[in-house]
Amino acid sequence: MALGDLMAASRFSQSGAEVSSHLEEFSANGNHVEEDGDMNVYSSNNINNNNSNARDLSEMASSSYAAMTTTTSMAYLPQTVVLCELRHDGFEDCMPSGPSDSGLVSKWRPRDRMKTGCVALVLCLNINVDPPDVIKISPCARMECWIDPFSMAPQKAIEAIGRNLNQQYERWQPKARYKCTLDPTVDEVKKLCTTCRKYAKSERVLFHYNGHGVPKPTPNGEIWLFNKSYTQYIPLTLNDLDSWMKTPSIYVFDCSAAGLIISAFVELLDQSTSTSGPSAKDCILLAACEAHETLPQSAEFPADVFTSCLTTPIKMALRWFCTRSLLHESFDYSMIDRIPGRQTDRKTLLGELNWIFTAVTDTIAWNVLPHDLFRRLFRQDLLVASLFRNFLLAERIMRSANCSPMSYPVLPPTHQHHMWDAWDMAAEICISQLPTLVDDPNAEFQPSPFFTEQLTAFEVWLDHGSERKKPPEQLPIVLQVLLSQLHRFRALVLLGRFLDMGPWAVDLALSVGIFPYVLKLLQTTTPELQQILVFIWTKILALDKSCQVDLVKDGGHTYFIRFLDSIDAYPEQRAMAAFVLAVIVDGHRRGQETCIEAGLIHVCLKHLQCSSPNDAQTEPLFLQWICLCLGKLWEDFSEAQLIGLQADAPAIISPLLLEPQPEVRAAAVFALGTALDVGSDTSRDGQGEEDDDDEKVKAEAGIVKNLLNVVSDGSPLVRAEVAVALSRFAFGHNKHLKSVAAAYWKPQSSSVLTSLPSFAVKGSSSGYTTPTHYMPHGSIVPSPIAPLLRVGHDSQPVSRDGRVSSSSPLATPGIMHGSPLSDDSSQHSDYGALNDCVTNGVLSYSRRKPLDNALYSQCVLAMFNLAKDPSPRVESLGRRVLAIIGIEQVVAKSFKPAGVSIRPGEPSTSASASLAGLARSSSWFELTGGAHLPLAFRTPPVSPPRPSYMTGMRRVCSLEFRPHLMSSPDSGLADPLLASPGPSGVSDRSFLPQSMIYNWSCGHFSKPLLTAMDDTEDIIARREEREKLALDHIVKCQHSSLSKMQNQIASWDTKFETGTKTALLQPFSPVVIASDENERIRVWNYEEATLLNSFNNHDYPDKGVSKLCLVNEFEENLLLVASNDGNIRIWKDYSSKGKQKLVTAFASIQGHRPGVRSVNAVVDWQQQSGYLFSSGEISSIMAWDLDKEQLVSTIPLASDSSISALAVSQVHGGQFAAGFVDGYVRLYDIRTPEMVVSATRPHTQRVERVVGIGFQPGLEPAKIVSASQAGNIQFLDMRCAKDKYLTIDAHRGSLTALAVHRHAPIIASGSAKQLIKVFNLEGDPLGTIRYYPTFMAQKIGSVSCLTFHPYQVLLAAGAADACVSIYADEILPPR
Repeated sequence: MALGDLMAASRFSQSGAEVSSHLEEFSANGNHVEEDGDMNVYSSNNINNNNSNARDLSEMASSSYAAMTTTTSMAYLPQTVVLCELRHDGFEDCMPSGPSDSGLVSKWRPRDRMKTGCVALVLCLNINVDPPDVIKISPCARMECWIDPFSMAPQKAIEAIGRNLNQQYERWQPKARYKCTLDPTVDEVKKLCTTCRKYAKSERVLFHYNGHGVPKPTPNGEIWLFNKSYTQYIPLTLNDLDSWMKTPSIYVFDCSAAGLIISAFVELLDQSTSTSGPSAKDCILLAACEAHETLPQSAEFPADVFTSCLTTPIKMALRWFCTRSLLHESFDYSMIDRIPGRQTDRKTLLGELNWIFTAVTDTIAWNVLPHDLFRRLFRQDLLVASLFRNFLLAERIMRSANCSPMSYPVLPPTHQHHMWDAWDMAAEICISQLPTLVDDPNAEFQPSPFFTEQLTAFEVWLDHGSERKKPPEQLPIVLQVLLSQLHRFRALVLLGRFLDMGPWAVDLALSVGIFPYVLKLLQTTTPELQQILVFIWTKILALDKSCQVDLVKDGGHTYFIRFLDSIDAYPEQRAMAAFVLAVIVDGHRRGQETCIEAGLIHVCLKHLQCSSPNDAQTEPLFLQWICLCLGKLWEDFSEAQLIGLQADAPAIISPLLLEPQPEVRAAAVFALGTALDVGSDTSRDGQGEEDDDDEKVKAEAGIVKNLLNVVSDGSPLVRAEVAVALSRFAFGHNKHLKSVAAAYWKPQSSSVLTSLPSFAVKGSSSGYTTPTHYMPHGSIVPSPIAPLLRVGHDSQPVSRDGRVSSSSPLATPGIMHGSPLSDDSSQHSDYGALNDCVTNGVLSYSRRKPLDNALYSQCVLAMFNLAKDPSPRVESLGRRVLAIIGIEQVVAKSFKPAGVSIRPGEPSTSASASLAGLARSSSWFELTGGAHLPLAFRTPPVSPPRPSYMTGMRRVCSLEFRPHLMSSPDSGLADPLLASPGPSGVSDRSFLPQSMIYNWSCGHFSKPLLTAMDDTEDIIARREEREKLALDHIVKCQHSSLSKMQNQIASWDTKFETGTKTALLQPFSPVVIASDENERIRVWNYEEATLLNSFNNHDYPDKGVSKLCLVNEFEENLLLVASNDGNIRIWKDYSSKGKQKLVTAFASIQGHRPGVRSVNAVVDWQQQSGYLFSSGEISSIMAWDLDKEQLVSTIPLASDSSISALAVSQVHGGQFAAGFVDGYVRLYDIRTPEMVVSATRPHTQRVERVVGIGFQPGLEPAKIVSASQAGNIQFLDMRCAKDKYLTIDAHRGSLTALAVHRHAPIIASGSAKQLIKVFNLEGDPLGTIRYYPTFMAQKIGSVSCLTFHPYQVLLAAGAADACVSIYADEILPPR
């Protein structure tokens, strides 16, 4: 099966698993709306369609509600799973590294490719004269270099042998220079060695010594030569030889007792190491036998059997094999010399034998040797590699004659390796064909099945192997097979499958030497190899970025640009090509230049333009990598940025900021951010400013406006990129942003106060009259959502002209929470609708500024918002951005300022102290006062602030103003703030925070792409088990007899100082989770009465927790914590001590009503649709899709009254009910165009806020229970004209909490008077739970929260005295 088909089959995408679909499009026929305005129970998106019980949608839509009640209980078990993508796995703590370009990874590269430049052949044969220490047998081995020296005159014979040896070596290294000396003297050898070294320079020199005509080496390792008259043997010490040969060198000693030489040589090396430190010598030695052995004399071998194995391995191997095989009697050995073909032509018999021999010996070496030794001996030098392959054969053959060849470095024994059997088999098949081929030159040669069989063996390993098992021994063979067109495709596909197993597999393949092969293959034009080659290169570059240099050098980038531009490949595969190109240009100027010359920018933009939303081609992974590729292409490369701007790149990329996948949005932000030219400080702020290119400035303004649109995206991944992009902008426009920031900060005399800049929105129809609805400095907001901001707070009257009168200018500018986006989606404000009234002297510049002040103001606002982001990573990036424009962190003095009430709503003691109680978006002081983010602005020493004012500041905000003195206090600058380059090193680019999205996205390609993850079966099994359990419990709940809930089964003192605020029961384990006003979260096992975990929701907790929800009940559930300010944080592993991890965090509420102190967020989560709904003291309800991590809808509220209670239907996706402060209850359905289904005002006795609301159990969609502060509980059917059908007066004026069971017909209400009442759905009281005084007889606090177990009749109650109690019926429910 081709890898392309494998890819098609798995269609691996970013998520790996199937992404759960969502309620994105609600077509009229798919979701039929009934006359009474209700939606049907199911949406095709949130039901498993393969469920046999799911009926036809239209049939269900028209069926009666009665039929719905009996419908499948799958409605109770939501199938949507969110927040389980790669990006949620430790985003906050991970520092992803992209492909490495150094260190461990590049170990596979031969550090210094070497070549043997010169070969010295020394033959001491002295034919006809036997040395004194040799006694020959008869018949005796005689052949030297396949010549019988006694068949001709001695002189002629030795010359012929010399010539032959020369030719035998030349076959392995034709380009080397060969010098031969026959029966030489010491001087001749010295001259030979020094000449060779001189010629070879720093290349390797080979010294081949044949000592068959001289005595054995001495115990000191000296070898023997002759004197001039051949009357004496003269010894040559190794020290001399080594000093002439120098390094690098390789020695071959073919003589008896050659092991003595190796021992002496090793000793010599050790001595030089001990005297001169670590030896830099690169010496390799090959010796024919051990110290006590003599060479084989049997006539079946040549006399120089060692040399023959090293230089003519095929001939030697076949001869030796034939003597041992069944063929030896009938076989004519002379045929071996007549094997047809050339060694270099693999389509001939001799070529194939050589090819198989290379594959076998390589495989043995790869499997037996340590990898670094393998690389040194088999991959660094062509001649050395050939000699060592052949040395393995010498070991096999000579050991059969009781002789053990030696080497330095020492190799482990390989003569019995099982791959030799495969060689014998291949040799036998070839030899059996030999007679036919020799007799008939036209006979067809049958290729050996060796490679096919080995590939099959590799395939079997792939089916069963893993990282923990022994690596596949066939890897070197796969490499050899790549040379053959016949097997190439199959080998590449199998190689692709192997590389997909993980980085360890890529590292193995690279160290076996695959790189030059796949690099060479990029020059082929074979279309069927394209996909698999792109895949293989993706895997290589995901591990090792350093290959970018090789690719550019060989022009490989054009291969990937062509593939990226081809339309017949899958988008996932083209995404890989984009990834490869991104790595090629990543931080590599030469790569950027060549890719731009090849037109990569236009290719990428073309594919972004033609990707329409309905087009199947727009695979998110493809869009993501096109953006990342573009971003890397023009990162810090102004020529490329210019080309991009001329091609209108920002306009083409910006629509991707609305894509459903956060990865695509983050990649688009990255591409836009890197298109901003950081420039140098001098060019941006100095004299060159006047010559600034207007087009570029306009483009930059457009880019920044687009970035401001996503500054409050739901995904921290995206916001982190926005922060990085804004830091680039801040770096380039440092001075202007500093001056705008200074306007926020600078203490000035009252007369100047009125000139603080303000902006008015013309024609705003936001429900507030325009004259008093002024926007703070520069906070104009891009469409589609217009802002609702206010200036100052309650204590500051706003005059008709929008000027603010106040004692403190610092309270003036309002900052919106989260971003320059408001809560009112129906309003649109245009950039043109701004009056730029900047008259403040700080902002007046004599020189033309690149961009208008309005945009700078918005940027400063956005930066402040990022600096108080709920995600710690984004928050720290936001602070770094502020540091660039001169606002620095200082240490806060105290956690909570003394004498100041932090809780919203409490009366403030003085005008200055009231700052601490400001609402979330009232002023950016909240950065320090409210959120305790310690920030200080570098205030100029020239105009010190008033002392009284300073003390108030310190008291309220624990903030320290630190005068920023320049190197010389008398520098004479009126305002050092504007002159200073900012924090130390701001002028240095290294200060800029680094983007994460690229490195993080690279991680996708290091993971297996062709196979599903192993653990899916366990997950499915666990889910099925939980679903079965849930269904059993649901049935029990629905048929449960009336329960009094008076049996207290557990009581837990949470030790919260401020009492329990919210509680939650886990569905499938006996665990209760509680939190308090200070956002401390504690997890407790109520069966074992043990505390499992306790942690802070965040570092500056003073908001209180509004709601706890469980996300993904049936999977590894996540804990959603909603703070009172609307910030959402979602935790995983929260019940393991100290192991909790933040999965994601975002601000769910944006914008703010004027004159409101606190947002008082109300939030609920709906698993069915994957939506989170949030509202509060704002004029709309925000609907967030947690799968897309995106604000999908903003539902404007009809009245001025704000929401005080919110509940979602757990059965009907998209449906929720809201209770208002003025007693109204409204039912919403996000699937209908008008959103509001019906509204009623049940609580009319006194206008009392709705404090609790919930859907009644069962599948009926519009039955609601609502409770008001006055103590009355209303049972409503929102479909009926008459408002309420049942009223219970539960608690007189003191109702604090309401809980409705999801499945059992039971509700509970709590009172400030320390009691809980339980009712059934008919309104009958079932029982009352009273709090009794404790044994100390103290009064116990009022009920603060109530919650039912989702699937059992259990009630958890939290009280203001920090006690959480759990109640059941009389009998404990079985778990």
